Amino acid sequence: MPRMAASIDRIRVVYEDASIVVVDKPAGLLTMATGNERVKTVYAALRTQANAKKPPEKIFIVHRLDREASGLLVFAKTIEAKEYLQNQFKSHSAGRRYVAVVEGSIPQNHITIRSYLAENAAFRVYSTNNAKIGKLAVTHVRVVKRKAKETLLEIRLETGRKHQIRVHLAERGNPIAGDKAYGSRISRFGRLALHAAHLELRHPRTHEVLQFDSPPPKMFAF
Repeated sequence: MPRMAASIDRIRVVYEDASIVVVDKPAGLLTMATGNERVKTVYAALRTQANAKKPPEKIFIVHRLDREASGLLVFAKTIEAKEYLQNQFKSHSAGRRYVAVVEGSIPQNHITIRSYLAENAAFRVYSTNNAKIGKLAVTHVRVVKRKAKETLLEIRLETGRKHQIRVHLAERGNPIAGDKAYGSRISRFGRLALHAAHLELRHPRTHEVLQFDSPPPKMFAF
């Protein structure tokens, strides 16, 4: 039977069954280990829980969220489920929507940003006109609410490149609030104002379409 809305320390488990586990990641926590941090990650917490079960279960990473972003992530419990889910992300059949607060006022109600994204030696992602060194990235943006110096956005990814949302918005002059790496001057949030609010996917075993929602943090409210 699936398990709904449990928690592992600060990580809220939204849904869990024999094939997948969907969690609501808090800001400030890595999805997976890096060279500098191997313990304080969502993956490590889920793996510890899975290892304690009888019989022990496995956990596989499907996709990631930046450390300072929050919101929905899906992990797989079998290699078959991992491959099935990752194929949905690669084919863009998995649905993802984000909520973000950006600097500046965006006059258009809807915009679509397309570019080829590449990464330099300093691990900074940027847009390029050279399709040979960059990967196509497409971001759809809808304005939810405007202030004089900030805009609340709903963002839908057509592709899922590293730092895609952050780069696309920053390069058009609207960096996500709190994103110092890409030019933000707003620090009132104390974090990156980006939240993965909606996740839609087809279950790897039943093939049923599942939808999950996570309300954005109250601090995002206008």
